[in-house]
Amino acid sequence: MATFSQPSQATSATNGASGNTGALVIITILFFMWGLLTALNDVLIPHLKSVYTLTYVQAMLVQFCFFGAYFVVSLPAGALIRRIGYQAGAVAGLVIAALGCALFYPASTSGYAVFLMAFFILASGITILQVAANPFVTALGDPATASSRLTLTQAFNSLGTTVAPALGGMLILSGAVLTASEFALLPAAEQLAYRAREAAAVQGPYLVLAASLLCLALFFAFAKLPRIGAEGTAAVETGGMRELLRHRHLVLGAIGIFVYVGGEVSIGSFLINYLEQGSVAGMSAAEAAPYVSYYWGGAMVGRFIGFAVMRYVSPGKALAFNAACSIALILVAVFGEGQLAMWAILAVGLCNSIMFPTIFSMALHKLGPATGQGSGLLCMAIVGGAILPFVQGMVADLAGLHLSFLVPAACYVYILFFGMKYAGLYREGSAPA
Repeated sequence: MATFSQPSQATSATNGASGNTGALVIITILFFMWGLLTALNDVLIPHLKSVYTLTYVQAMLVQFCFFGAYFVVSLPAGALIRRIGYQAGAVAGLVIAALGCALFYPASTSGYAVFLMAFFILASGITILQVAANPFVTALGDPATASSRLTLTQAFNSLGTTVAPALGGMLILSGAVLTASEFALLPAAEQLAYRAREAAAVQGPYLVLAASLLCLALFFAFAKLPRIGAEGTAAVETGGMRELLRHRHLVLGAIGIFVYVGGEVSIGSFLINYLEQGSVAGMSAAEAAPYVSYYWGGAMVGRFIGFAVMRYVSPGKALAFNAACSIALILVAVFGEGQLAMWAILAVGLCNSIMFPTIFSMALHKLGPATGQGSGLLCMAIVGGAILPFVQGMVADLAGLHLSFLVPAACYVYILFFGMKYAGLYREGSAPA
């Protein structure tokens, strides 16, 4: 297993409060950008599904390629960051993400397979940013408040995910979209022209994003950040993974990250199609896109609330409570109809708010020198965002879209278990059993 850099306690301690604040502000910009890029997938999936007349499973290849990059790239990303450092690693991630965005231009004239390649490259850059930024945030301050600090930065990640669907709806879904039956009635030449026109809708927005990422990379390259190095980091010897897996709370936390990301991404990926259902809201894709912002916006609001609440409430208890609420809301969406079902599924976003940062920080609690390696394992677990939407797509094709939401419901059952298990054990000065 590749070695991941762990921020040294000595280095963190020497950073002044003002230096830490400046570093957090800069890292928060990264959280915002990858939130924006990730949530745009929720707009592109129904768009590409319509353009290329895909099944739900085929459409979920977008998330499979995007989040699959986390699994493939996390270990090489850790090795890269160990070699060049956190700041240079963030710059490299931004440049690679910019390349992925730029590839959307040739993809629009080439076909669905090239889009999938662009998604993978874009996500590879974001993965490098994830591996670098999460340990950075946990190191910049008191370990006892790491969970609330990571929750605060994740709130700005949610700001990006909140803005993205509404922005993408205006820029990408503004044109009239044909149904599969309407498309089938067109002559072959007009079908090709329609696909080319609709695919080209992504060119402008993603070229702007590519330019923005490159500008941000230049900014980070010359920014003065506190140096957080790898002093005292032990190299991973043979059997290092075996030693890492002896930390039970880390293993359970990795499963928690897997199912949480999978559940959250699954819901977001199917939201527009769900709101298009006549029994729910009967909206067009363009009308439904802004409502996806409510889903991600709920997570943003909840993270600001969680930043304050979890300074006084056990993270495990807060996690279990939110998971239980998520399960109840999804069941209402599965078996209900109309406005009640629509707002129930959108409200799951509010419950999602604290889950990722809370699971992440609980899983890394008291790992010591293995913190960097544990972070890499948790980032690999984000592959749940690739696999579980694919599973929900299969269920949607076989049993219908409504029943397919039982897949993310099952994910939250596990998170409820994880939160309850460590509700009374996660305390400052005592590691989870």
